[in-house]
Amino acid sequence: MPLQIVRNDITKMEVDAIVNAANSSLLGGGGVDGCIHRAAGPELLAECKTLGGCETGSAKITKGYRLPCKYVIHAVGPRWRDGKHGEREKLVSCYRTSLLLAKEHGCETVAFPLISSGIYGYPKDQALKVAIDTISDFLLENDMTVYIVIFDRKTYQIGEKLFSDIAAYIDDNYVDEHTDSRSERLRRMRMLSDEPEEETFGAPLAAPMAASAKTLDDALSQIDESFSEMLLRKIDEKGMTDAQCYKKANIDRKLFSKIRSDRLYKPSKPTALAFAIALELPLDETKEMLMKAGFALSHSNKFDIIIEYFIEHGNYNIFEINEALFAFDQSLLGA
Repeated sequence: MPLQIVRNDITKMEVDAIVNAANSSLLGGGGVDGCIHRAAGPELLAECKTLGGCETGSAKITKGYRLPCKYVIHAVGPRWRDGKHGEREKLVSCYRTSLLLAKEHGCETVAFPLISSGIYGYPKDQALKVAIDTISDFLLENDMTVYIVIFDRKTYQIGEKLFSDIAAYIDDNYVDEHTDSRSERLRRMRMLSDEPEEETFGAPLAAPMAASAKTLDDALSQIDESFSEMLLRKIDEKGMTDAQCYKKANIDRKLFSKIRSDRLYKPSKPTALAFAIALELPLDETKEMLMKAGFALSHSNKFDIIIEYFIEHGNYNIFEINEALFAFDQSLLGA
């Protein structure tokens, strides 16, 4: 997927470029800056000495030397004062300048730390939002894979209210995965007794297709609209272009091409949901699209409940959803 949040050591990321949260001297320091300089070796410092420093909100690029990346982009983030001294604008500029430098040097993969969120004191939840918003805006117009690298759980947090609201929603809706629902118990009992399915929660079920088909060929001829067909239909109905849809879904262009060219393509569940979010489908249509791919939403799955929370609250920002999924140790949406 074009934008991913990962837990890793940024000095071990095998990407075209990593971004260093540098100070204005570019001569190394503590935190991520110090780790990158130590891993790259003294040659990095030698090149940095030739650059003449860097202004806050800007960035400069060097070779990667002993790091497993081609380049290091040194971005100088703002120190947090109170949020009223241009901190956000300077942090946005850091990310934009870094991304443009990466593009200028032909980079296809870039890894960022959470700039300014360490000793510079920028509130972590706000720093993350700036990173997500700025990178996602860039990716709407450019093809690149970008990682936001979180070293450990302590360095990461989403907004406290959002976390609490989602946690409460999970508590209200979560069904222990080892506890069968009433509908599941009824289904299993019917299977054992070989009785026809009649009702689930008072709603009549459709008769099985095979029961109304005389032959297997007849049954197969009744096959429903596929996931790919529904996706392409919904894109047209929403008046979107293909690119608008797959970029909004955090999906790689190559994968979308496969889905478009194969009407029977079976996506993963996170991919199917990513498209439902991109299309801003209501919950019933999201469930229908999932069903086309062979999946369902379940209240025995925290991942599913978090997705349902955002849909019911009308929030279809896939990057904000992925922030929450990451915070709850769940898979992210996208390819």
